[in-house]
Amino acid sequence: MKSSSGHFNGRPWSESEFIARLRAVGNQSYHDKHPFHVLMNEGGLNRHQLQGWAANRFYYQTQIPIKDAVILANCPERDIRRVWIQRILDHDGSDRDIGGIEKWLRLGEATGLGRQEMLSHSRLLPGVRYAVDAYVNFCRRQPWVIAMASSLTELFAPDLMSKRIAAFRKHYPWVAAKGLRYFRGRLRQAPRDADFALRVTLEHCQSREMQERAVAALKFKCELLWAVLDAIHLAYVLSPSQPHEPSCQHDQAKPRQ
Repeated sequence: MKSSSGHFNGRPWSESEFIARLRAVGNQSYHDKHPFHVLMNEGGLNRHQLQGWAANRFYYQTQIPIKDAVILANCPERDIRRVWIQRILDHDGSDRDIGGIEKWLRLGEATGLGRQEMLSHSRLLPGVRYAVDAYVNFCRRQPWVIAMASSLTELFAPDLMSKRIAAFRKHYPWVAAKGLRYFRGRLRQAPRDADFALRVTLEHCQSREMQERAVAALKFKCELLWAVLDAIHLAYVLSPSQPHEPSCQHDQAKPRQ
């Protein structure tokens, strides 16, 4: 906790207490509890709503390797960079794997979206763009270890992915099984990435100040993911009668007549 002078007070947390506080953030704030995800897992979404989610979440997927690249640019430790760079390959792809971005494109196609429609971000909601861009900027400006700590949402991802796969198979059988390949891959990647990020966070956040900043970074990431779903839920569930026009983000403003 900060004193009135702005300094952090208190002894450093023990490792077990630090981990417990990090996990408490996810238990309270991870987006698996968001009403939109609840609806999804209960089979409450129609095709249009599922497509809206897939199209908007795709923007987040495209920014993940950029986020990780800016973290790498700020990290001075070669041994850490050599491990962290795998995250970029996991999403951009390599000779051994097509990558998460391509897998998400195939998910979108399995819901009925066109590939070019997704690549152009024509359905991207302003609130989603704002939240995702804020995350990339956060990782660019924060100390590298705090930016890495924000990725600890992956501690909670495997359970969400397992539920999502089961929900798609049960409630959305019209989505081809090959479209779920991204989720299956994250069942393996997320625990691996979370274990490494947690080790780095524990080793480099030894003071109470750095520990609290790491917890705050994780909370920020959870709030960001929640904000993404807020925008999608508002547009596709709470205001379903509102048309979702293609994004005009690249259009020049037209003069008033």
